[in-house]
Amino acid sequence: MASKQARMHGRVEGARAHCAVPGCHAPGEFKAPLQSANFDGPGAWRFLCLDHVREHNSRYNFFDGMSPEEIQEAQSPLAGWERHSRPFASNGADPAPAWSDFTDPLDAIAGRFAHLKDKKPSRFDRAERRALSVLGLGEDADMHALRKRYSGLVRRFHPDKNGGDRSQEGRLGEVIEAYQLLRKSAAFA
Repeated sequence: MASKQARMHGRVEGARAHCAVPGCHAPGEFKAPLQSANFDGPGAWRFLCLDHVREHNSRYNFFDGMSPEEIQEAQSPLAGWERHSRPFASNGADPAPAWSDFTDPLDAIAGRFAHLKDKKPSRFDRAERRALSVLGLGEDADMHALRKRYSGLVRRFHPDKNGGDRSQEGRLGEVIEAYQLLRKSAAFA
């Protein structure tokens, strides 16, 4: 089991540098920002030991330099949602088109989902569909077809019908398990 320090969030595995604080010779295993990230990139980092990164984090204040109104606005659960969002960027001259203006002349997007458009929901859940697959039945099967297919497969895979050959017992177990699941299914009620 890994030590507690090895599991610490933010620890950089394999960091070989010493702590960036002058005079500290502990391994610098944690990244701390020198400057905050901006649109030009992620910002500059330095590596600190655990004690110094804790000290750095205790001094960090996201709201430093903000007015009380700006702090309240940033803490609002709706912060960021007041801006109008647009699906496409514009160059400033033309307003961005609305979603209703979007056309798909090659049917590239809608074509991928066309098979779902007219598909009615299955009467079987995922486990029941897998059980139907084990029995080799489709979703249109009824209880009569289920029993008939089950009987045929039990006869085919049962060791007594195969001269004592037990190599198909695993398959027989799958068939029995699938049948037990499906016979209790609400889809066959």
